[in-house]
Parts: sequence; structure tokens; C-alpha cells
Amino acid sequence: MDYKLYWTDESLQNLDEILDYLTYYWTQKEIDHFKQKLGRMLDLIIKNPFLFPISKYNKRLRKAVLSKQTTIFYEVKENTIYLVYLFVNRKNISRIKK
Repeated sequence: MDYKLYWTDESLQNLDEILDYLTYYWTQKEIDHFKQKLGRMLDLIIKNPFLFPISKYNKRLRKAVLSKQTTIFYEVKENTIYLVYLFVNRKNISRIKK
């Protein structure tokens, strides 16, 4: 089955915040590394969306750890993968809506 990836407004906002942070505190090399790592992870999710475990916090979401600092939360509905959050792990998990 071919899956389509859909970025929610929340996930796009999360990405902007992460890139703003990286731009301010890190070099272009680290930003490029983050983008490559994110791209590889999203390719993996698209190819096999059920590879990653269901989140213990919210049962409708799956959880893919991108790095020690960032976790991807997504939902699979039919042939669409909804990227719900790019979660910065230092934030409070209760921020994720159920």
C-alpha cells in the first residue's frame, strides 16, 4: 500500500520552532544533519508506518524517536500518515492533546 504523508499545522509549527532554535544556537552543518535525519526517518515511516510503537501517552498516535531531543508523533488513517507533532523532549508531554 502506498501511504501519503500529511503535515498538520501543529507539526509544521513545531518544525519551524526547531529550525529557528537550531539556526540561533548551531551551525548550518547541524541544521543540514537534522534535516537529513528527519528526511530518512520520514521515508522509513512512509515505507512502514506500523514499524514504530503506539504511544503510551496517546493510543491513537505512534512514536518514532528521531534523536535524544526530538520525537515524532504520527497517526495512520487508511493510506494517510498524519504527522501530528515534532516533539522537543525537554517540553512537558502533557502538551500533546489527546
